[in-house]
Amino acid sequence: MITVNNLIKQYSDTVVLNIPYLTVPVGESFGLVGNNGAGKTTFFRACLDLIRPTQGDVTSKDIPVNQTDDWKKYTGSYLDEGFIIDYLKPEEYFDFIGKLHDMPNDEIDAFINSFLEFFNGEIVGRDKFIRDLSKGNQKKVGIAAALMANPEILILDEPFANLDPSSQIRLKNLLNKIRKENNVTMLISSHDLSHVTEVCERIVILDKGDIVHDLKTGEDTLKTLEDYFTL
Repeated sequence: MITVNNLIKQYSDTVVLNIPYLTVPVGESFGLVGNNGAGKTTFFRACLDLIRPTQGDVTSKDIPVNQTDDWKKYTGSYLDEGFIIDYLKPEEYFDFIGKLHDMPNDEIDAFINSFLEFFNGEIVGRDKFIRDLSKGNQKKVGIAAALMANPEILILDEPFANLDPSSQIRLKNLLNKIRKENNVTMLISSHDLSHVTEVCERIVILDKGDIVHDLKTGEDTLKTLEDYFTL
């Protein structure tokens, strides 16, 4: 569903991303791990046409993402707070996103209600602007909004960061449910090795822009990752 060919991103003399070939098939839950500066966010930004590669391309359904906007109709994403409109209240923001996807009011309300457990009483009905929510709760808003249109592809950068333990578990369960029930293709980066191995069936390790391991998740994957990052 997503294919990368000869993808290079370079700033001055520094190459921050160098992926000769990578493909993420339909319905796969793909995890991306690496230390700070590994190129994870750069890769996701290239997938979303937020940066232009120095060389190569990223295709979605065989069409380069920088040649069309069609992929936006079936792709949900949340990378950081820049993806949300923080001067709105959560209800206003969900209404705005829902209207972009031609969702009627009752469908928007039903969507919000389906996320009440994840929101844990901290998002809607609080009469707060998004900017006044905690970083973790802002992330909850962004993740929920990314799921409003029932996307075929979901891209999340560090979704477990800033969430309290209860919210991390709820999110993990939510992502596993969405993957199994809706066959969503998921690309998730995380520093949390435990959660990413429980959510993703395949994990790629990036190191300074290069793919150094491409693993099918199994019983020993977490130990393999821990061993790699403690060398």
